[in-house]
Amino acid sequence: MQKLDTQVIIVGAGPVGLAAALRLNAFGISCVVLEAEPTLPEDLRASTFHPPTLDMLDEYGIAKPLIDQGLVCGSWQIRQHETHDRAVFDLSLLEGETRHPFRLQCEQFRLCHILADALASAPFAEIMMGARVEAVTQSDDAVQVRAIKDGEELSIRGRYLIGADGSRSTVREQVGLTLEGLTYPETTILAITDFPFEEHLPGLSNVNYVWRNGGTFSLLRLKEFWRCSLYPSEGESIEEALTPESIQRKLNAIVPRNEPYNVFEIRPYRVHMRIVSDYRRGRVVLAGDAAHVNSPSGGMGMNGGIHDVFNLTTKLKRVLAGESEDLLDLYTRQRRPVAEEEILQQADRNRRRMQERDPEKRRVILDGLKAVTSDPVKAKAYIMRSSMIEGLRRAEATA
Repeated sequence: MQKLDTQVIIVGAGPVGLAAALRLNAFGISCVVLEAEPTLPEDLRASTFHPPTLDMLDEYGIAKPLIDQGLVCGSWQIRQHETHDRAVFDLSLLEGETRHPFRLQCEQFRLCHILADALASAPFAEIMMGARVEAVTQSDDAVQVRAIKDGEELSIRGRYLIGADGSRSTVREQVGLTLEGLTYPETTILAITDFPFEEHLPGLSNVNYVWRNGGTFSLLRLKEFWRCSLYPSEGESIEEALTPESIQRKLNAIVPRNEPYNVFEIRPYRVHMRIVSDYRRGRVVLAGDAAHVNSPSGGMGMNGGIHDVFNLTTKLKRVLAGESEDLLDLYTRQRRPVAEEEILQQADRNRRRMQERDPEKRRVILDGLKAVTSDPVKAKAYIMRSSMIEGLRRAEATA
């Protein structure tokens, strides 16, 4: 059995776990990242980076290479497909509030690779790929993790553990915490295509949430393709909705064309609204999807997880320097209400708004949003919240 000692064990090498390692290494705190997968995944998950997240990454020289690989989006919109009527939210209103007054559209795996490269020669951080956590135990002064790597058992001892291993978190299960909440009834179908929607739909932004007659879809543009979020038609099973013929029908309902769309990937997923009751169990602390999962509408899940660990690692630095462990409870007090009220509930409102089917109610909603966007004060307040700046400031003010 191989044995390792470190100050902080991090489980999960996604953007949240690797961001935590980046911070701890910068603080001179030793850490080991355990990732069950043998390589960093390159599947399509989150793709939106909000302004304060870019500000945080910029402290470590990570924002620029990420921006270079992504697409800067100066606005986002909600629109009615048939009329092209739309409410456009101008992110330039955030000038002076952030160094990055825009959204960045970029695949989250690109951030993971940038972070992993930055950590490759880090003196205080080690990433162990293919290390699957089997058990987590605690004592008064340490956390012990048993993992399997290449068929060999590992025993890793640390002062604290960060569970950043996603919605199916082994760490969360091991410490007896559960995600409480609900799963939405609908299934979202992600389809990736290189069709240039921007050349066919007038006034399209790079981020668009769209009503159509009888349904909804969203179009999020990245550097080389569009992410299309589609939904099964009424009476259509998930299996039927995933067929190439059904995907082509759904895309043709957005922009009709005589030849098939070039579709690179099709992936269904269910959407949840769930959160743990406490982010901490003794020396184990949860972050990101291990602690809260939400609708992707608004792109706040991954960003919220990165915000979690920037908050948490600051507190771990102080605790490891001799301050009270009560700081770890402050982490829950600061981050959980933001996740519940600013992330989960805001994402839920976004989702419910786009699921509205009544044409008259849609018109009232859209007119209300257009009134907001036409008033600079109201528009800025709305964008401060939807860009996650307001939630971060609220957390910082919580004692």
